[in-house]
Amino acid sequence: MNARMPRVAYFPDSFHEVNGVAHTSRHFEAFARRRNLPFLCVRAGDRAESFVEDGNVWTLELPRGILSFALEKDLRYDPAFLRHIPLINETLERFNPDLIHITGPSEVGMLAAGLALDMCLPLAASWHTNVHEYLARRSEWFLRLLPDEQSARIGQIIQDLTMATAARFYSVAQVLFAPNPELCALLERATGMPCRLMPRGVDAELFNPAKRKRDPQDRDQVLGFVGRLSVEKNVALLAQVQEQLEQLGHRSFRFLIVGHGAEEGWLRERLPRAEFTGVLRGEALATAYANMDLLVFPSHTDTFGNVVLEALASGVPAIVTPDGGPCTIVRDGETGCIAHDAEFAAAVSRVLGDPIKHAQMRRAARTYALTASWDSVFEGVYAGYETILSCMGQAAG
Repeated sequence: MNARMPRVAYFPDSFHEVNGVAHTSRHFEAFARRRNLPFLCVRAGDRAESFVEDGNVWTLELPRGILSFALEKDLRYDPAFLRHIPLINETLERFNPDLIHITGPSEVGMLAAGLALDMCLPLAASWHTNVHEYLARRSEWFLRLLPDEQSARIGQIIQDLTMATAARFYSVAQVLFAPNPELCALLERATGMPCRLMPRGVDAELFNPAKRKRDPQDRDQVLGFVGRLSVEKNVALLAQVQEQLEQLGHRSFRFLIVGHGAEEGWLRERLPRAEFTGVLRGEALATAYANMDLLVFPSHTDTFGNVVLEALASGVPAIVTPDGGPCTIVRDGETGCIAHDAEFAAAVSRVLGDPIKHAQMRRAARTYALTASWDSVFEGVYAGYETILSCMGQAAG
């Protein structure tokens, strides 16, 4: 990094919620505090308007109004968020940023992209959510009413149109960031703009095998899931895994489900032995991970998979699909397994049926996670900033 650090105005889609964008954004602000970097975070919240100027790190939190509506259980969208423009403009003028960074096409991101254009500031945009795949998955209730061939065709049209719309939005940025190489390549093809890798880090002190607190008399093998209990996370596969494991002769196992979402009721009916904890944070979450024997994470749409990295740091191998970001974290056969849906139960059976291999995987998972630091992630982001700022400087010169 150069001696003169860029002044960054960061506009995240989500900050306090339980999702990958919020998780990354909280760590980004914490990184700026550790390094004493000039950093302004403008975000939406459910509380009263607040502004805090803490040394070089400023935060402006703005409430969503009565017109806002739910996108998820803890995530909302406010179509009237533009009412905050005067205060945001005033804060930006005082902060005097060198660039603006957005995380997606939310009301916050769209407003910030417009402000960057109006103020002639370079724009960075990071991709955190596969919105095209999410919308296609959430349309399945309707698509199931159609003949198979027509359903597949319309589903693909929905996905393609959503991706084209998202790509058009992201193409206004001078540099893009994405959490895995496949997405970087996709965005570069779709937008014609350069894309840099922005993976995720993990707090390996918090998420640690030493946090395990299991009763010595508890002989069950605990299969964990952490995340939103929703259609796009493919959580219905957990019920199938339970059924198939029982058919394979496994009886001493149970699920530990951490999170909330629309599919919770459906899962409770089909996983009678499972423990549903709701959303956990901090030490409670770290203990939940450490108490697992295996993470079963069947999502096909995650761009990275923070929960997978947290599980590995806790010494918990993971079973993931070959789609999206989680498969770039897991080393097949070493820190877990990469399996198609139909192979999930067999993969679980292989790992838990071989105690020696399972113990080796637990050690390898922890060792790998120790190499993933948040500081290295955000140092890479700042290197991306330097690239666009130097190009802008050369163009101006």
